[in-house]
Amino acid sequence: MTGHRFIELYSDTKSLPTEAMRRFMMAAPLGDEQKDEDKTTLSLCERVAAMLGQEAAVFLPSGTMCNEIAIAVHCRPGEEVICDATAHIVNFETGGPSALSGVMIRTLDGERGIFTADALRQAIRPESRYAPRSRLVCVEQTANLGGGAVWPLSVIREVAETARQAGLSLHLDGARLLNAVVESKVSAAAHASPFDSAWLDLTKGLGCPVGAVLAGSRDFIREAWRLKQRWGGAMRQSGILAAAGLYALDHHVERLAEDHANAHRLGAGLAAIPGIRLEHERIETNILYFDIAGTGVTAEALVGALKVAGVGMGAFGTHRIRAVTHIGVTTADIDACLNIFRNVLSELSMKRAG
Repeated sequence: MTGHRFIELYSDTKSLPTEAMRRFMMAAPLGDEQKDEDKTTLSLCERVAAMLGQEAAVFLPSGTMCNEIAIAVHCRPGEEVICDATAHIVNFETGGPSALSGVMIRTLDGERGIFTADALRQAIRPESRYAPRSRLVCVEQTANLGGGAVWPLSVIREVAETARQAGLSLHLDGARLLNAVVESKVSAAAHASPFDSAWLDLTKGLGCPVGAVLAGSRDFIREAWRLKQRWGGAMRQSGILAAAGLYALDHHVERLAEDHANAHRLGAGLAAIPGIRLEHERIETNILYFDIAGTGVTAEALVGALKVAGVGMGAFGTHRIRAVTHIGVTTADIDACLNIFRNVLSELSMKRAG
């Protein structure tokens, strides 16, 4: 490893709370969350519900739990969820929709994780005693496997209108919703209010240690709380964690633009290296995928060597690598990363040739 500190670009989930956030957490008023006595948690839930244009919210340990609880509230066993083929609920939640809720998934092949109203219309099943009933439409904002692509508000509204006409409910996976807000300059409420449920992740670019907030109608949140209780229970004095979310909403939202700028800087540097091809020429937020097939090196070998040299990235296939910028990565880190990347790739290429 080099003398430079480790540069973690594997995911924005690797972000760490700042010292100021930690101090704020330790000073938070606490109470029993299950009895609605934790004022800090209540404040966070009220604030996020208002931000997302919803009536109420519940604080949960993770975004995955937000998705799975929402699916269980909206759907009955044997019904069907419609989403993009790259969606988190399909690829990264260990079959949760089927295991926990007994529902099926119908996937669409969108562009960078974004499908159209026409594609949704064609996927909605006609009523039949032989087929699963289409029940819920899920949108992931931003689209992770689409390279952090932002769903345009116009497309969201068209998809929502199509779903409404067919009597379907809508759920927004808001894992990186605030990245979309900062990039598009469209409010979180405008993005989220067309949905029956939506959630906001605190642990990625916002830099919180734990948590996400699921929002919806008061009736929806009442049912969500029942499932929270069934699937693990209350977190008791959760205000010490919720405080991090309040601090982040005050101090870490606008700075997401820095992460986007750093992703652009990283992408430009990588694209200039022979044998490297960016998967998407347009880097929209803080995620970029790139292909290294032209180097003759595998993603696994390069990622492993980079880790030894002090840079963390993720192998997503034989020649596909992902890098994600976040609050823990500076512009100086990006420049150092590019130098390390070039050196490591050169060493691997020489070994391969020799």
